[in-house]
Amino acid sequence: MPEADAPRDLMIRVVDLEKHFGDVQVLRGVSFDVARGEVLVVIGPSGSGKTTLLRCLARLEEPNGGEIWVDGSRFTGRTPRHTVGMVFQQFNLFPHLSVLDNIILAPRLVRKLSRANAVAEARDLLRRVNLLEKAEAYPVQLSGGQQQRVAIARSLAMQPKVMLFDEVTSALDRELVMEVLQVMKKLAEDGMTMVVVTHELWFARNVADRLFLIDHGVVIEEGPPDRIFSAPREERTRRFLGELL
Repeated sequence: MPEADAPRDLMIRVVDLEKHFGDVQVLRGVSFDVARGEVLVVIGPSGSGKTTLLRCLARLEEPNGGEIWVDGSRFTGRTPRHTVGMVFQQFNLFPHLSVLDNIILAPRLVRKLSRANAVAEARDLLRRVNLLEKAEAYPVQLSGGQQQRVAIARSLAMQPKVMLFDEVTSALDRELVMEVLQVMKKLAEDGMTMVVVTHELWFARNVADRLFLIDHGVVIEEGPPDRIFSAPREERTRRFLGELL
């Protein structure tokens, strides 16, 4: 597919994506599109290929086959990785750096911002995630939910076109989950294109534009959340949702 044929209203196009580790085939010809500003939620059982899919989209894993297009251009190993931001299950903050310094580190190194400009941007991002008062705190002084919100701000500091979220609430106590999901909801309302792997049904029902279930490296079913939750077409989807509910 030449670049001229990549639809401009699509932010992501994935075509026949394959990934294996040795003899284990993890992704088996996965294809899907994500429109600009769309929120796609990916669900599926453990080991189904969800995290590997995100890691391929973020270029943290090199696919063995297929194509990934982002914002009309083919996404390759030569594409700047900050085009796509990713937030992980673990917060991965540098414990010896303050919240502010965690956020400004990559923009200063990669985007070559001055410290003053990087700090100004970081403070704006901390306002967006409701943590400006924690700018000088260290990760150990924060709750898990606060650390995850800092991790989101740190990823946004690279000005990505797409944000990927991999079970970002799974390591949190239940009372901290909603504060992170509300930040993600606000990002969606602001028009960020997002691909979210999660088991949080509230987010899937209330924020996702589209939902798909992946199992054994294959997309089993996709569609709007209301339809998937109320009338799934595939027996595998019905069984999985029954386990979640």
